[in-house]
Amino acid sequence: MLRVMERRNFPVSSLRLLASPRSAGRTLEFRGEELVIEPLGMNSFEGIDLALFSAGSGISKEFAPVAADSGAVVIDNSSAFRMSENVPLVVPEINGGDVKNHCGIIANPNCTTAITLVALHPLHKKFRVKRIFASSYQAVSGAGARAIEELRHQVDSLARGKKFSPEVFPHQIAFNVIPQVDSFLDSGYTKEEMKMQNEGRRIMHLPTFKASVTCVRVPVYRAHSVAVSAEFERPVVLSEAAEAIAQAPGVKMPAEGYPMPLQAAGQDDCFVGRMRLDCAMENGLAFWVCGDQLLKGAALNAVQIAELL
Repeated sequence: MLRVMERRNFPVSSLRLLASPRSAGRTLEFRGEELVIEPLGMNSFEGIDLALFSAGSGISKEFAPVAADSGAVVIDNSSAFRMSENVPLVVPEINGGDVKNHCGIIANPNCTTAITLVALHPLHKKFRVKRIFASSYQAVSGAGARAIEELRHQVDSLARGKKFSPEVFPHQIAFNVIPQVDSFLDSGYTKEEMKMQNEGRRIMHLPTFKASVTCVRVPVYRAHSVAVSAEFERPVVLSEAAEAIAQAPGVKMPAEGYPMPLQAAGQDDCFVGRMRLDCAMENGLAFWVCGDQLLKGAALNAVQIAELL
C-alpha cells in the first residue's frame, strides 16, 4: 500500500502507521522518510481522514467502527464487511460511484473476484452476463508471507532430498496443486469459491448473477489466474468482445500470445487472453485472465478507492 501510494503520488500531509504491539517501534520508509510504527489502539484515529485496513477480519470488526466514529473513512481489505448491506463493496473501474453511499466504511473485494470482474464487467455491459463457470489458479502469496516461505522451503528440500512437513497448506504445495482455498461449506464449495457469486452480485449490481467456481492453490509466487466460461443473454461476437476489453479501464489484451502470472506480477492492469466462443453453451465466451492479487486484488484497489474519496 505504501509503495502504491508513493508511485501514484497520493496526496498525504500526514501518515500514521499502525500495527500490533509486536511490530511497534519498527520503521518503514515513505517518500524517503523513516516512519515509526505505532501500536494500534482506541485513540489511534484522531485527526485521520482515511484509514486503510489490511489486518484481518477480526481486527477490522473491532477497530473499523472505532476509526469511523473518530471521523475517518475506512477502506477495509478484509472480508469483515463485504456483505454488509450498508457498506459499499467497490471495484473503482466497475462501481466507483458506490463510494458516495458509505457510512464510514468501504470494503475491498476478494482478490480473485476483483481480478475476474475487471475482465467480465465490460463483457457484461456488452452482452449481459447470466452465469459463469470458473477455475482459479491462485498464487501462494495470497496466503501470506509464511506461505511464500513454505513453497521456497519445500522446493529446496525436495531438491536436496530432505523431508518436510506442510504447515501453512494442508498438503505439499511444491510441484503440486491443491483444490482447496479457504474452508469448506456444507454445499461442498469453499468460502473463497462463493465469494465470486456473492461479491459479484453486489459489485455489478446484478442480483441474479451465478458463479460456479473451483479455487485451486498452485506453486506460483505471485499473481492469480482464472479460467472463465461465461454465458450471456445476448449472442456473443468475438470481435466485439475483444473491443470491449480493449476499451475497458484496468484490463488489457496482449498483442501476441496469452498472459501468464510471471508477466502479470507487479503490473497494475489485469490481462486477458485465450478468448474464444464457448463450444459447450449458447451465447458463451471462454477467456483466461491474470492479475496481481497483491495489487488489483488488494493494495492498488484500496488506494484507488482512496483516490475516489
